[in-house]
Amino acid sequence: MARFIFITGGVVSSLGKGLASAALGALLQARGYTVRLRKLDPYLNVDPGTMSPFEHGEVFVTDDGAETDLDLGHYERFTGVAARATDSISAGRIYSNVLEKERRGDYLGKTIQVIPHVTNEIKDFIRIGEDEVDFMLCEIGGTVGDIEGLPFFEAIRQFSQEKPRGQCVLMHLTLLPYIKASGELKTKPTQHSVKELRSIGLAPDILVCRSEGPIPVKEREKLALFCNVRPDSVIAAQDLKSIYEAPLAYHREGLDQAVLDAFGIAPAPKPNLARWEDVVDRIHNTDGEVRVAIVGKYTQLEDAYKSIAEALTHGGMANRVKVRAEWIDSAIFEREDPAPHLQGFNAILVPGGFGERGTEGKIKAAQFAREKKVPYLGICLGMQMAVIEAARNKADLGNAASEEFAEGADPRSFTPVVYHLKEWIQGNATVTRRKDDAKGGTMRLGSYDAMLTDGSRVAQVYGNTAIVERHRHRYEVDIRFREQLEQHGLCFSGMSPDGRLPEIVEWSDHPWFIGVQFHPELKSKPFEPHPLFADFVRAAKEQSRLV
Repeated sequence: MARFIFITGGVVSSLGKGLASAALGALLQARGYTVRLRKLDPYLNVDPGTMSPFEHGEVFVTDDGAETDLDLGHYERFTGVAARATDSISAGRIYSNVLEKERRGDYLGKTIQVIPHVTNEIKDFIRIGEDEVDFMLCEIGGTVGDIEGLPFFEAIRQFSQEKPRGQCVLMHLTLLPYIKASGELKTKPTQHSVKELRSIGLAPDILVCRSEGPIPVKEREKLALFCNVRPDSVIAAQDLKSIYEAPLAYHREGLDQAVLDAFGIAPAPKPNLARWEDVVDRIHNTDGEVRVAIVGKYTQLEDAYKSIAEALTHGGMANRVKVRAEWIDSAIFEREDPAPHLQGFNAILVPGGFGERGTEGKIKAAQFAREKKVPYLGICLGMQMAVIEAARNKADLGNAASEEFAEGADPRSFTPVVYHLKEWIQGNATVTRRKDDAKGGTMRLGSYDAMLTDGSRVAQVYGNTAIVERHRHRYEVDIRFREQLEQHGLCFSGMSPDGRLPEIVEWSDHPWFIGVQFHPELKSKPFEPHPLFADFVRAAKEQSRLV
């Protein structure tokens, strides 16, 4: 039966609970244990799928088709354990489940209350798969004191009481601000955060304190005394140059040992940190630098493209180069020539997105990459824009467009090279969708097979002609235009097994130009870079030597 580690936060948000959870999971793996990580989010959205990237950053998609919090991406990248739909829950989903049960009569006419009905639903979620792993790490979103988080804190309080003694540990992450004027590291915010936590019946076993530098012995002792934890359970979480230094940094601070001590596990297995030592070595010992332009719609918030940024870093590790990703708002190219902005870059990446804004700029970026022979990777919408560019400028379809951007337009006024996906095969079943369906969870989501053309560039990159990748889209390139586009050199080198849905396109006469309908960034890891990103950065490295 799993031991449970609950990770909470205090003082302010965005301190790195997700990163701390992921790093701890990696350290427990290094000691030979199996782990699973979960995220419990107090917001009332059912899931992040319909939220703006500016609201919540990237939506991470699991193999089984769940739209989840971006922290699950950290969990996967650090542990290699594929996340599931049962690893992410929101208050919205919890309340939705409770209300559905009430409507069905499952509660036999009882008055429905936060305690016990909502808290029981949360506990049921936490228990899923508890017999599968040695450690279950559950991160609670937000900070202690948030009104929407109270049912979750109450649920883990109850859960810890119901489990045998020593089966649950609470790790609390707080901020230790440094007051420059007085030259002091202040512990009072952490003390108040722990006081708030204790007022709702929870007491931390381990304190992880985010700080700019080391925590002096005096401050550690003060925190231990006032927060009622052992001095060796006060862990410094210092600022790092790379997030991939976190497992080694936390190990030096003794986080994994403190956790095992809290569970009474002795003697503790020795860790094998060779994987993370190699990762850090590849980050810091590079042979040159490449510049990659990311031409997107949500460039004001880097978290909107978190997995892409990390996958590029992984590609750099695979090639021993530093990848300097620079974000460019595609809307700029709708009023300005892209050439001055894109000259000097060694590669161009156009990521996914929704809506019409900035799409003409993405089309121009694809055209620049094709004509100037600059390595190009188009992901999801980035692939669709590359196909529209080819249709307009190579296949003489000057009015080529996507149905997504032509709502209400006369169908005769444009050629729908990209159309609303109405039907596809999922497993042994046919899935159908209509334009007026509810938005949440109605896209083509999760892992699907694709077959690659033997001898194509992508088949060489993957070293295989059968792949499985994760999708998140509701518009698709229309297969009816395949023959016309291939006559002009755009090769449809990856297709769904039934041959109906284009998965990959590439220009046969280009050094490296690939568009994919899926999201390869979601499966990339620092110790296992995704083949497409590894080869994309390799092409960028070659391009840098040609300039």
